[in-house]
Parts: sequence; structure tokens; C-alpha cells
Amino acid sequence: MIRVAGAHSALGGLLAQEAGFQAVWSSSLEVSSSRGLPDASLLSMSEYLQAAAHTQSALTIPVVTDCDTGYGGILNAAHMIHEFEAAGLTAVCIEDKLFPKRNSFADGGQHLESAEEFARKITTAKRAQSGPDMFVIARTEAMISGLGVEAALERCRRYADAGADAVLVHSKQKTRDQIVGFLDGWDFRCPVVIVPTTYPDWHIDDIQKAGVSAVIYANHGLRATVSALRTTYRSVYTNGDTTAVEDSIASVQDIFALQRFDAWCELDA
Repeated sequence: MIRVAGAHSALGGLLAQEAGFQAVWSSSLEVSSSRGLPDASLLSMSEYLQAAAHTQSALTIPVVTDCDTGYGGILNAAHMIHEFEAAGLTAVCIEDKLFPKRNSFADGGQHLESAEEFARKITTAKRAQSGPDMFVIARTEAMISGLGVEAALERCRRYADAGADAVLVHSKQKTRDQIVGFLDGWDFRCPVVIVPTTYPDWHIDDIQKAGVSAVIYANHGLRATVSALRTTYRSVYTNGDTTAVEDSIASVQDIFALQRFDAWCELDA
């Protein structure tokens, strides 16, 4: 069982690694939000690549990059593989929505590419990689767009046969019923990844027993950051000093440790 934490910066990735996560998800929602922008294909491939590469350079665990639709058509996906592989990233996730896409939990705009065309995109992405280590995850938004479990199963079978190393099946229902239904019908021709944002009460042990191989906690770091900063800033502004927050925020020495400040200083000794 691989547990993956969403992040939008190297610092967030370091904290996820420190907590014990086996990988980090360079989330398009988080990266977009860090720029004060919606997750709606507004940033370029290069901007997402830079965020993921900065995170990967700081970590000893893999970064899985949320690459939306592959940033366009089939050749765009091939170019994406070339660029991300050259930057040292070894795992990407592409979803079967039309470009430009909107975040899965936004109202409207959840339009799917044909399964045939997306399968071609997966095949081309796999052909484009120069070495054996690049891991391509095919993500279906069939249930997000209002289609049922059978549509998700049919699409994922196509994507697995097209060469996907894993499939990510996504749901915005408040229960895990759709995901369980998918797993009941899946023949496990490749691993399954899930994102339990809207059904948070599914324990990791039970997820593993159900046959899932990886779980992405895609946006909890971002949401925690928003809450923590909002509380801290309001307290400082309201109270006129920082006394009330000092015991609940990291020390400067903690920041230095995350930066490996002493190790860097030794290089200049």
C-alpha cells in the first residue's frame, strides 16, 4: 500500500516525507491555489513541471505529478513525458477529460474525451518515454462526469490494455460505494489508485483489503495550510502581537532543520 500526500512546494513535500508518506502528489489544485488561481488549466505545463521538479529535488521519495489532461492532445502528452522524464520525475497521472479541464469538484465543465482517443494518448505517452522507470497513471473521470461504475470499468480496461501502469478511479460521492463497486468489477490487470477526498472515513487497512494499491490524500495539506495561516494571521492582527501563537507555530530552528541549514553551511566551512 502506497500512501501519497498532496503538496505544492518542496517544503510541503519534505513535511509529507517526514510524516512517513511513500510518495508526494504534486497536485494541480494545490499548485494553482498557491498562485491564487483556479484549477482550470490556466497554468502552463512548464509551470507545473517547475513546481514538481523543485519538490522532487528536495525529496528521497517519488513525486507523482498531476498532469491534468496531458496539457492538450496526444503529441502534447508525448512532449510532457519527454520534459518530465528529463527533469527527473518518474510518475505522472493523466486524466480523460477534455482540455481545458476544470477541477473534479467544481460545478460544470466535466466533459470527457472519448475512451478510444484517451487510450491512444496513453499508448503514445508510454512509447514516448526513453527509459523503463516512467510510471504513467491513467485517471478516469467517468463517475465525476455523471457516468456510472460500468463506464469507469470499461474505460479503465481500455487504458490498462493501452499500456497504463495503473488506473486512478475518482468519485465525488460522499460514500465509497462507487469505488467498492468498481473494485468488485475490476480484474486487477493493473493496480488501482484512489483519492478519498469526499469519503474520508475509509480506513487505510480496509482500503488495502479491498484491493487498492495506492491512496492519494490530494489536498489536505493545502486545506490545513489555509486554516493555519488564516488563524495565525487573524490572531496576530487582532491581538497586536504574536504571543498567542508562539506556542502553536514552528520555531525558526525547526525551519532551519527542514532546510538542512547546517549541512549547507558545512559545504562552506
